[in-house]
Formats: sequence, C-alpha cells, structure tokens
Amino acid sequence: MGVIMEMNLNEEDRYLQARKKVENLKGFYGNLVAFVLVNAILIFINLYTSPQYLWFFWPLLWWGVGVIFHGLKVFEVFPGMGKEWEERKIKEFMEKEKQNKNKWK
Repeated sequence: MGVIMEMNLNEEDRYLQARKKVENLKGFYGNLVAFVLVNAILIFINLYTSPQYLWFFWPLLWWGVGVIFHGLKVFEVFPGMGKEWEERKIKEFMEKEKQNKNKWK
C-alpha cells in the first residue's frame, strides 16, 4: 500500500511540476507579446512625434534585457541552476540540519 501511495505522490508531484512549467511558459509568452506590441506602439509614437530624437530605443533595450533573462529562466538555458538544482540544495540543507540535530541527541 505504501508503494502505491508513493507512486501516486510522485505522479501528483510530476503533474504539479508540469503545471508550473506551463504557467511559466504562459507568463513568458505574455511578457513577449506585450514587449512586441508596446514597443511597436512606442516606436510609432516616437517616429511620428519626434523623429529627430529616438527615445524608443531605451525602453526597447531595457525591457528586452528583462525578456531575455525571463526566457533564460523559463527555458532553463543554464540547467545547473534550474528547479532541480534548487530542490537538490533544499534537500542538502535539510539533511545537514537533520545531521546536526542528531549529533546533539
């Protein structure tokens, strides 16, 4: 019975992780669409009202940097620093804490 419950928990954990990844993807794509649309409007406004000074470049640049970092995080371009790394570190710290408590018993 314990093995079956453990398998169900693992299946539930995998579902929750997959759901979280989908939510992260949706957030990234929403950010990307907003970036493209808003910056297109800003470019139009800038070129229409004051083409001699191209100020649209600044929001495009800094928001673009944010979109790039968001994408790097969502697509786990640096796999050593993703969720798996976080989970390993959490377990490592928990195990160290458990060992420290057992030393003093």
